[in-house]
Amino acid sequence: MSQTVPWHEEDAFWETWDEVMFRPQRIADAASDVDKIMTLLEINPGTRVLDLCCGVGRHSVELARHGCRVTGVDRTRKYLDAAIKQAGKEDLDIEFIQEDMRTFCRPDAFDAVINMFTSFGYFADPEEDWQVATNIYRSLKTGGLFLMDIMGKEVLARIFQERGWSEEDGIIWLQERKVSQNWGWMWNRWIMLKGNERIEWEISHRLYSATEMVSLLKGCGFTAVDVYGGLDGSPYDHTARRMVTVVRK
Repeated sequence: MSQTVPWHEEDAFWETWDEVMFRPQRIADAASDVDKIMTLLEINPGTRVLDLCCGVGRHSVELARHGCRVTGVDRTRKYLDAAIKQAGKEDLDIEFIQEDMRTFCRPDAFDAVINMFTSFGYFADPEEDWQVATNIYRSLKTGGLFLMDIMGKEVLARIFQERGWSEEDGIIWLQERKVSQNWGWMWNRWIMLKGNERIEWEISHRLYSATEMVSLLKGCGFTAVDVYGGLDGSPYDHTARRMVTVVRK
């Protein structure tokens, strides 16, 4: 598909790929994710939490079920509508806001911020990543904690496959990947086959090592940096499955 604006600013991309990104099992996994997040971030009922790039609200809803006071921010209206619908079904009081992660900032408002599922590093200009991190820093109360969950460069280098595919619920998802800029950038071609329909998108994002991410976050003012290999608090070593960074304002 021809793309005239960056892929991450195309509503059509997010609206098309929600079937792949938010499959039922991934929604169900949010309960376990949130149990671990609450431990890592010292979250209790009443804690004010920002879910930045909340998508369909899978973590926002689960946090609210635990009594947290949640604000979910995402740029995609379709996702927010789904999140609002689910929160309404359960009579959960969650604030959902449609805004770009580069501009959302609410100074000294939150006890904790989460950014899940590699929702960082989309922008060609690294200064925009810095702006996002700075906005998060400003939005936290003093002593507040920020958790970011991404696929770290070290993990990706260990498991990298140039091509792959999966099939679920009648949808076949084909993927092609290339690394460039000295392991600083990842290009992906995604193809969805659904019945007689074929949909193709190219997406790309910046790759961060643990050292690079720590440097970025400390440069924004964060302290007390911990890097884990998963939400379970396991070490970020050769067995890591994700890169989970926890920092304090």
